[in-house]
Amino acid sequence: MKLGVFTVLFAEKSFEEMLDAVKEAGIQAVEIGTGGYPGNNHCNLEELLESEEKRKAYLEEVAKRELIISAFSCHGNPISPDKAFAQESHETLIKTIKLASLMKVPVVNCFSGTAGDHDGAKYPNWPVTPWPNEYADVKKWQWEEKLIPYWKEVGNIAKEHGVKIGLELHGGFLVHTPYTLLKLREETCDAIGANLDPSHLWWQGINPVAAIKILAKENAIHHFHAKDTYIDQDNANMYGLTDMQPYGEVQTRAWTFRSVGCGHSVSEWSDMMSALRTYGYDYVVSIEHEDPIMSIREGLTRAVTNLKSVLIEETPSQMWWV
Repeated sequence: MKLGVFTVLFAEKSFEEMLDAVKEAGIQAVEIGTGGYPGNNHCNLEELLESEEKRKAYLEEVAKRELIISAFSCHGNPISPDKAFAQESHETLIKTIKLASLMKVPVVNCFSGTAGDHDGAKYPNWPVTPWPNEYADVKKWQWEEKLIPYWKEVGNIAKEHGVKIGLELHGGFLVHTPYTLLKLREETCDAIGANLDPSHLWWQGINPVAAIKILAKENAIHHFHAKDTYIDQDNANMYGLTDMQPYGEVQTRAWTFRSVGCGHSVSEWSDMMSALRTYGYDYVVSIEHEDPIMSIREGLTRAVTNLKSVLIEETPSQMWWV
């Protein structure tokens, strides 16, 4: 496995400065935003799609620092009832798939999206309980009329371009658990898989090692994010794990994103790395920094230090002892 970073935390730096900072941090791979929520500070989609020369120069900057691009990321909501945002998210995703294919980047990360509750809706609707019955009716409609048809089409486009889709299992979107990911994959194609981020599993009550086993057995982990979550049980007793307080309300929130090792022990992260290796994932572990009580420098340094102590990088040796 290789250690990577989602480079949106270096948004204020130029492309070359960002690559230098990544190299200096001892990281081997970059995950780069191409639009949507992550922005496109380090990747001009239109420019790179139009020019083979610029694509070559871009990749040369990466290669001369002995780095690789693990994924392009364009998280948005392509099935949003906000038609303008849905169209923007869709166009960015399709262009990103095409660019990934041209630049031999194997994975495009994004969200599954969330539809409204009917064709005339103004806002997304995320049902999380089967009763009252109208919630189950909304979910059924969203999956059958919006989610599955959309990802059948886009999954086939990705497959035709030799690119895998890594859906982040993120609350607020229709694909947010191992079950919903595998259900969508079954209804579409195997180009659809997970960009597995344990931080979103913990606050849903899902054990990340168990999730790794479930998904990896189906070859459904296409990319992996390294971000931690601290659960404050006292606050959870007040607000529950579906806490709607702003992320900045750290003192009272039920859970908060943290740098690797600051929410769960390094031993637990070691168990995850071992599970990834055991069940066949041998790609990039990409640090995502969203820790509200640490600077970018300190949070990234902490994550790099902790992950380097548990990451399994070399090929297993022969079992000489048996």
